[in-house]
Amino acid sequence: MDIDLKHLSPGDIDWLVEQHRRLYAHDEGFDETFPALVRQILEDFDADHDQTAERAFIAWDGAQRLGCIFCVREDEETAKLRLFFLMPEARGKGLGKRLLAECMGFARDCGYRRMALWTHESHRAACALYQKTGWRLVRSTPKVSFGVEVVEQGWEIDL
Repeated sequence: MDIDLKHLSPGDIDWLVEQHRRLYAHDEGFDETFPALVRQILEDFDADHDQTAERAFIAWDGAQRLGCIFCVREDEETAKLRLFFLMPEARGKGLGKRLLAECMGFARDCGYRRMALWTHESHRAACALYQKTGWRLVRSTPKVSFGVEVVEQGWEIDL
């Protein structure tokens, strides 16, 4: 798989919102509040990100988008991993590991000392990857989000 990682470009936001909406509704039962949140995160990033300390990584195979990961500033020492997403056909081929490594490497190169992320326990493959790569589970909280019962998790890693 010859995958290019590109910055956020025209059309990416609409595509990412639609794929998140479609797949999370199907796989998790999430309601329309989820793609609304994804759109807000992406539009805020596009309008106001610091190019020296924040970055989008959009995975492309030729003319086809396969997924993404974002590195954003939480504070001076902490980068936040956001919107880690792979299309089903791109899973299990090492692309997730590559995206995570690129995002963490970027954060390290920017001088961040740690990274944090928020996810759901049901995202088992991603959580297994976080654990395998040295992330620590620091919070696990049952709640109702996006119209369904979930277990929200917080993970962190020192860079």
